[in-house]
Amino acid sequence: MIRHIVMWRVRGETPVERHEARHLVKQSFEGLRGVIPGMLNLEVGLDSSAVDYACDVVLVTDFDSQAALDGYATHPEHLRVRERLGNIRTARFQVDYQVDAQADSETQDSVAAGQGLRQASV
Repeated sequence: MIRHIVMWRVRGETPVERHEARHLVKQSFEGLRGVIPGMLNLEVGLDSSAVDYACDVVLVTDFDSQAALDGYATHPEHLRVRERLGNIRTARFQVDYQVDAQADSETQDSVAAGQGLRQASV
């Protein structure tokens, strides 16, 4: 499995403009769910830290193969999203890496178990 992570800073002269830009990025990428062959998971997060050096939006996607990720890069729907958002971005950072599906599953199980313990203690 290949994990593809992209983070952006977005344009906006005011907090309202940046808020709208972040939500447009989120909505646009969420529209790709179930559309891209080989895309196993898609998650879009908006920064809540309010630190000046943070990115505004993060996209985390998992693909069943490098070929699927390569296909995503040139998929017409993805290209439409990129075109729509082209002038909104001020910076873009990307990381792609191989994920062992078994290790990822164990990590998710550990996180879920930790959340269960936290909820039980409340």
